[in-house]
Amino acid sequence: MDLQTYLTLDATAMAELVQTKEATPEELLNLSFRRLEEVNPELNAFVATRKERALKEAAVKTGGLFAGVPMAVKNISQSLKGEPLSAGSKLLSGPIMQQDSHFTAKLRNSGVSFVGHTNTPEFGLKNITEPELYGPSRNPWNPDFSPGGSSGGSAAAVASGIVPFAGASDGGGSIRIPASFTGLFGLKPTRGKTPVGPGIGRQWQGAAIDFALTRTVRDSCGLLDILQTIQPEAAFQAPLYPGKYTDLQHSESKTKWKIAFSFDSPVGTPISEDAKQAMQKTLRWLESEGHSLEEKTAGIDGVRLMQDYYLMNSGEMALLMRRMAKMAGRQLTPADMEIETWLLSEAGKSVYAADYSDSLASWDAAAAKMAALHNRFDFYLTPATAFTAPRIGELTHSAESKARLLERFAKSTTMADQQEVIYDMFLPSLTYTPYTQLANLTGQPSISVPVHVSESGLPLGVQFMAQKGEDHRLLELAFHIERSSLWIGQKGNPSLGS
Repeated sequence: MDLQTYLTLDATAMAELVQTKEATPEELLNLSFRRLEEVNPELNAFVATRKERALKEAAVKTGGLFAGVPMAVKNISQSLKGEPLSAGSKLLSGPIMQQDSHFTAKLRNSGVSFVGHTNTPEFGLKNITEPELYGPSRNPWNPDFSPGGSSGGSAAAVASGIVPFAGASDGGGSIRIPASFTGLFGLKPTRGKTPVGPGIGRQWQGAAIDFALTRTVRDSCGLLDILQTIQPEAAFQAPLYPGKYTDLQHSESKTKWKIAFSFDSPVGTPISEDAKQAMQKTLRWLESEGHSLEEKTAGIDGVRLMQDYYLMNSGEMALLMRRMAKMAGRQLTPADMEIETWLLSEAGKSVYAADYSDSLASWDAAAAKMAALHNRFDFYLTPATAFTAPRIGELTHSAESKARLLERFAKSTTMADQQEVIYDMFLPSLTYTPYTQLANLTGQPSISVPVHVSESGLPLGVQFMAQKGEDHRLLELAFHIERSSLWIGQKGNPSLGS
C-alpha cells in the first residue's frame, strides 16, 4: 500500500484490509508514522509518540473490530500504561501512567494500534489548542488557523490523515467544535454512555464525556459499539443500545422527522454569514427530503446557563489546584499555570456550596425543557460553530490582556464580581462557539456534521441534538447526510490533496 491510498481509507476499511491479509498492522503503522513525520512538524498534532512500542504491540496477533488500525488518543483522561499524560499542563509534564484508563482499555481490546497522544489546551479548558507547554496545533485546511479545542490535536491528526480516527473528549463542545473547524464528523454521546475512570465516577459533574473524532459515520458507529458500557461505579448510566450501531448504515428508513431549528446564538453574540449559509443549505436539503421544519429556540437563558457552567469550572479547578499544590508540596502561583486555570481556580475558592448546587439545578431545568422540546421534535438543529476557525493566537490572551484580567480580578470583592471576570475572559472564545455547551449540561447526544466550506477555504458544520439515549437516531440521520451532496467531509482539504 502506498501513502496516498492510506490517506483515502477510514478505520473500517483499514480493519477489513488487515482481516483479509491485504495489509498488515505494521504496514499501516509505518504509513501512519511516515505521514506523521511529514506533517506533524507544522501541525503539532502530537505531543508524544510511541512508534517502537506500537510496532511491538502490532507484531502480537490480536483480534477485535479495529485490529491493526492506527489510532491516537488525547493527552487528557485517556491514559496509556507506561506513557506520560500531562493534560497540557506544566504541573503534570512528568508523571508516567501506571495503567490504561477504562476508555483506552476498551480501545486496546478492539485491536487498535496506539500511535501516541495528541495536543490539548491546559486541562481542556479552551476551544482552541494552544498550550504554553507544547505550543499551538494547526488546522490542516490552513495552518494559519486553529483546529479548535480542546480536542484540537486529535482533529489535526485525523484531518491531515495521520490516523483515521482519534480519541477526543467533550466537556463544552470539545469534539463538535474541532469537527466543525476541520470538516470531520463529531459525536458527543449521551451522558454516561462511555467509560470513565478509574478513580473517578464523573467528569465535570457529567458535562464531559470521552469519545472520538472520525472522518466517517461508520467509524463512529463502530467505536460506540465498542465503548458503550454500563459501569456500576460511575455516577451516570445510559441504557445500552440493543442492536449494533454499525448496522444503522444499512437502514433504509423512510421516516419523516420533525426538526426544530434556530440560527440564534443562545448568548446573544453575532453569527457569521458562513454559519447562516451552512444552516440554509441544510434546511433546504432537509425540506427536499420531506422532513418537517419549524424555527424555534430552546427557550433557555443561554447566558445564565453559561454562567452556571463557568461556576462549575471554577469549583472543579479549585479542587484540582488544591490537589496539585499537595502533590507539589508548595503553594502554587500564576507562573505555574495559564491565566484561565489560575482565575478559575481562584474564583472557585469563593464559590459557596449553595451556589454550586444551584448552578447544577439550572442544568437540570434546562434538561427538562429540552426533554419537553424533544417530545414534539426528533432533532434540534443549530450551527455547530458561529464562525469558521479563528487564526492562531487570536483567542490566546496577550500579556497585556492577562495583566488587565489579573488586576480586575484582584479588585473583585464578591463571588458575583469574580464570575463576571471569568465570563468576560471567555467571551471572545464563546462568541465563536456558543451552541455546543447546551448538550453537555443537559446530557443529550449531539453531532457536528460537515456541510459547508467558506470562500476562504475553511469548513464549518451544523449541529443536531436528540433526546437522551437516542444516539442511534442521530447516527441514522448522519448516515443519510453522509450519502448526500450536503456532506463535504474532507473535500477541499489541501493537506490531503483533495
